[in-house]
Amino acid sequence: MNVEIAQSESQFEEVFSVRKTVFVQEQNVPLEEEIDEHENQSTHFILYDGDRPAGAGRFRLLDGIGKVERICVLKSLRGKGAGREIMQAIEQYAAGRSISKLKLNAQTYAIPFYERLGYEVVSEEFMDAGIPHRTMIKTIS
Repeated sequence: MNVEIAQSESQFEEVFSVRKTVFVQEQNVPLEEEIDEHENQSTHFILYDGDRPAGAGRFRLLDGIGKVERICVLKSLRGKGAGREIMQAIEQYAAGRSISKLKLNAQTYAIPFYERLGYEVVSEEFMDAGIPHRTMIKTIS
């Protein structure tokens, strides 16, 4: 597995394809909520399993804090370290830009995954796209 920053039109298509599979098809998030107004201001990451796109995530800067969003992995690679690979790539990207604080809104079932990566819950539960979430933060060096 390797993670790359999406650069080409085909890589952006792969990012959106993985996100649509996970969020729209599996989790029933409306497409108009999944693809939003922040796409062009974000850095997109794509995880490959060999040459097959199998995971994605995005990063954007929001008030000096790195916002980690849209982390997803195809079913076939879940539980095999793919999500960790995406998160490590995003954290390295942020650290390379002297961004020391990261924030994300985790689906509640994924909180243990993010806790293992050092994120801490800082909010009450809230709904986003009909799915319960909690905000989490992490300070990186």
